[in-house]
Formats: sequence, structure tokens, C-alpha cells
Amino acid sequence: MPDILKQIVAKKKERIILAKQQLSQEDLIAKLAGLPATRGFKEAISKSKQIALIAEIKQASPSGGIIRQNFNLEEIGRFYQEAGVQAVSVLTEEDFFSGNLAYLNQVKNIFTGPILRKDFILEDYQVYESRYYGADGILLIADLLTKDKLVELMQIADSLGLDYLVEVHDERELKKVLSLKVPIIGINNRSLRTLEIDFKITEKLFPLIPREKIVVVESGIKNFQDVLFLKILGASAVLIGTAFMEAVDIKRKVEEVMGW
Repeated sequence: MPDILKQIVAKKKERIILAKQQLSQEDLIAKLAGLPATRGFKEAISKSKQIALIAEIKQASPSGGIIRQNFNLEEIGRFYQEAGVQAVSVLTEEDFFSGNLAYLNQVKNIFTGPILRKDFILEDYQVYESRYYGADGILLIADLLTKDKLVELMQIADSLGLDYLVEVHDERELKKVLSLKVPIIGINNRSLRTLEIDFKITEKLFPLIPREKIVVVESGIKNFQDVLFLKILGASAVLIGTAFMEAVDIKRKVEEVMGW
């Protein structure tokens, strides 16, 4: 199995170079003045006594190819709004997930809750870019970033009013993240290198995380039984994309999976 993550990162680095040629970091930062305040992502997903849903919008994935043939961004945003989801995750990676940065504000015009930018964030530039394009929170992948880089990106996010979900997949990554002041930890059941899903990742890592942390479980969550198991375990939120993107009736699928 090829290391998909390496391919994604190589392509992303090319994209960042091109973006900087079109708009320098200095000019990008200047454009942030006067933007409306961010919506509280952390607050939205950390309500006590219920498990929150971060519903994802993605057209494609490296493992599944095109997931939703009839991809209507605004319609999906409206379905999520009507279903009452707590936050929406938008895949903005272009080459492997068919995403686009412009999707953030398009969804934000329809969905009234916070928007998480899900992408492969490697550099400061992308954090400023996330704020400019309308994100309220960003995904940071522990496997891709050194401890020092994580701290740097988190500090920039804090200065911009962006929340951040820091994602881990194994004990080594979790140890790195727990040594930092990270309020929201994501456990990804999918290996970004092989794309295989293993629900035992959550069972193994969850007990190692201090109770005061907000824990989001990602990947492989398909039905109400999965959500119920995670709720009993003590997870704060679930991030679900494929199950909804494959559904004929998205709103009904959300209600079915979440038990609403």
C-alpha cells in the first residue's frame, strides 16, 4: 500500500507555494483586519450530557473516490442546518478530496454554527488563510507536525480566535499532544498512511486522555450503535462524513445515526 499521506503532503506543499505567489503572507494578514468574529467551535461541541455531532462535507476521498455524485454544497449545508448539527467540518483539500477553500464561506452563509476547516495544515500561512476564508476552527494533524510547529500554529490560531482540533492516531502522537496545552483532541480511527479503519484505536487511546479534555472521535462511525458506544465511553463529539455523504436523505440519516 503506498503511503497516501506522503503524496498528499507533497501536493499540499506545491499548493502552498502557488498560493503565496498569488497572495503573500504579509498581504494575507493585512486582509484579516475587520473580519467578523469567529463562532465558538469548542463551545459548540462541548455540551455536557450529550454527544455533539461535527457533520462533514466532502465530495471525495483517497479511499472511496467520488463519494457523492450529486454534490450540492448549499443543499448539504441546509440539510445539516435543518438537522440541528452542532458544527460542520468542510474538507478543503483539492487534489485527493475534491475540496476548495471557497467552500468555507459558502457553507457559512447557510449554516449558522461553527465551521471546521479540515485539511493538511503544515505552515503558518494556512492558519491565516483559514481565518480569511471563514473557518472558525482548524484541524491540526499531530503526525505531520513537530512539537514546536504544533505550538507555533496553535499560538497563531489563538491570536486569530480560531479553535483547533489536534488529531492523533497512536500512543506516540497522543503523548506528544498531551505534553502541550491542547483542549480538543481528535482520535482518528483511520490510518492516514494505509487508510485502514480500526475502531480499537479509540478503545486503546481514550482511557489515556485526561477527563478534562474534549475528545472527538473520527472515522468509521456508521450507525447509532457506534455513537451510543462512544457516548457511554465518554466522548464529547463524533465527526462523521462518509455515512452522510453516501445517504440519499442526509437529514434523515443524521437523525438515524445520532438517535435524534
